[in-house]
Amino acid sequence: MTLDTSLGTTPATGSDGAAGSTPAGSGASSAPRPAGRRPAKRLADWRQRAEIAVLAGPAVIVFVTFVILPVAMAAYYGFFKWQGYGPPTDFVGLQNYLIIFQDQAFHSVLMHNGFIVVLSLVLQGPIAIVLALLLNQKMHGRGLVRVLVFVPYVISEVIVGTGWSLLLQSNGAVNDMLQTIGLGGLRADWLSNPDIAIWTLLVIISWKYIGFAVILFLAGLQSIPEELFEAAAIDGAGYWQIQRRITLPLLGPTIRIWAFLSIIGSLQLFDLVYIIWGQYIASTAGTSTMATYMVGNGRNSGNYGFGSAVAVVMFVISLAVALIYQHFVLRRDTAGAITERKK
Repeated sequence: MTLDTSLGTTPATGSDGAAGSTPAGSGASSAPRPAGRRPAKRLADWRQRAEIAVLAGPAVIVFVTFVILPVAMAAYYGFFKWQGYGPPTDFVGLQNYLIIFQDQAFHSVLMHNGFIVVLSLVLQGPIAIVLALLLNQKMHGRGLVRVLVFVPYVISEVIVGTGWSLLLQSNGAVNDMLQTIGLGGLRADWLSNPDIAIWTLLVIISWKYIGFAVILFLAGLQSIPEELFEAAAIDGAGYWQIQRRITLPLLGPTIRIWAFLSIIGSLQLFDLVYIIWGQYIASTAGTSTMATYMVGNGRNSGNYGFGSAVAVVMFVISLAVALIYQHFVLRRDTAGAITERKK
């Protein structure tokens, strides 16, 4: 009698009955993927895309309709000598653009715009910062002063232009006031004298738009933690040291955004100049801009093709300035706001 040592063991058999064999290609360590996981992910992606399309679609449609399409149409009409009605048929190629860059009047208005850009930053920036620092302090009537500073910005350009043109006429209120207080020697042709008119325009622009800069700077000051000022004061820093070492550096992003808006607005300045000086006086007084040049030589001259070419040149100049400013100045502020989608 022999003892069966295989009792209680079960031999592994394959499909052919051979012990220890396994089917070819069957991986014991690989688990099957859950069914329906990939379709669910695709559905979530499509849902996200649909939400983006629904939310951003109307804005994209408006932007394309009122920005991209007019620019494309202006670029198209700029190749024609067109009077504004009927289909353009008189194709002139690049002649309109050659006339623009060879015209001394366009060179003058380009210099005027550059002068306004620089002086607007130089005049409005420091004054707005000082006013913002003062209005950020606790004092009686602070809310009323803030409103009074901001009021000129919300007044229509037509009202501002009409009011200042009446005040600054040769027999206007400003000259009469100077004569009354014994400063008649300071009476001047504020609007027609080429040596003074551009400075008059800068004063009006500063009065009009400085309230916007003050409000922006006040908003930036509100975002600076009070603990920083308290710690600096405990360490013995004076008021101006705190402003120079803490306030201005932390206010830098707000200042750079305001400067960008001021530059673009100065390049496209039209309303105040056209209302106060008109089409013809602006050129003789030295206050004409690219926008007034476009209207005067385009619509008012019956040459809409040439005016469209000027509009394209203005767009290209503004876009180039915006891209350069964003690359060299705003890059430090937008670097943290731009994120890439993780895969």
